[in-house]
Amino acid sequence: MLDILIIGGGPIGLACALQAQKAGLSYVIVEKGCLVNSLYNYPTTMTFFSTSELLEIGGIPFVTISNKPKRSEALEYYRRVAFSNQVKTNLFEEVLSVTKADGHYVIGTSKDTYEAKNVIVATGFYDIANKLNIPGEELPKVKHYYDDPHYYALQKVVVVGSSNSAIDVALETWRKGAEVTLVIRDAEVSHRVKYWVRPDILNRIKEGSIKAYFNSNLTAIREDEVDILTPDGRTTIANDFVMAMTGYRPNFEFLKKIGINLSTDAKLLPEYNKETMETNLKGIYLAGVVCGGMDTHLWFIENSRIHAEMIVNDIVGKS
Repeated sequence: MLDILIIGGGPIGLACALQAQKAGLSYVIVEKGCLVNSLYNYPTTMTFFSTSELLEIGGIPFVTISNKPKRSEALEYYRRVAFSNQVKTNLFEEVLSVTKADGHYVIGTSKDTYEAKNVIVATGFYDIANKLNIPGEELPKVKHYYDDPHYYALQKVVVVGSSNSAIDVALETWRKGAEVTLVIRDAEVSHRVKYWVRPDILNRIKEGSIKAYFNSNLTAIREDEVDILTPDGRTTIANDFVMAMTGYRPNFEFLKKIGINLSTDAKLLPEYNKETMETNLKGIYLAGVVCGGMDTHLWFIENSRIHAEMIVNDIVGKS
């Protein structure tokens, strides 16, 4: 029987594994995708907001040439951390159930069954996109994830959102020759946008290179056009692609399925002890972004790395 089963092979799941190794505990990571799956699915051109030092786990240096590491550098770092420390990881295996059984847990996956005294849920939030819930959202031209800007060259692109992902998409596709329109429900571009990027988008909007509708919402999508509800009424514009950068959310259905309590308000905050990260279920812990519920701007790699030490210290203390 394992001391710990870790659900999720992202940076925080890896951090938990390293901490378990350090404490001499048996463990395995079960990840439904590839290693650091969420980071792999980030845009190929992405640059992190944080410095490399703040993305380090297990006290292992993350050395980069520039101050702000890129996606490719992060993938290289976390892969080398996993390889050099021989982290026990089962990839492309989805956890389907976690049930209590005589003082421990039985974990059923798409490939196997495990028994563990403790379970750490470090599943992040990037797997499920927040939907627009408007007519036409099911069309193939609507994308909730973004890879590379070249694909959208010479196309009419509507970008929905005003945070980092939306602004990056707008600027990068525009620079590759797309005709870009931003639809923003608020009165201005979010102040969460990276400090070196926000002036860029404001200047592009001011000069008219990128059209922006503020206090507006996309209301319908069709094959070659979209409807936008603006303060001046509804407008229809020609369109080839819609990039709905409306954010993502944790898998609340999975959390509820295994018995973790969620708050009854819109934030859907999971219940856990802020000193130990243990949930309302004894022996089941949360780590990383999943702790924030719908507030996905609350936890990041840099401020949730400490969860690994908190959790393992609690498990060792109890044993």
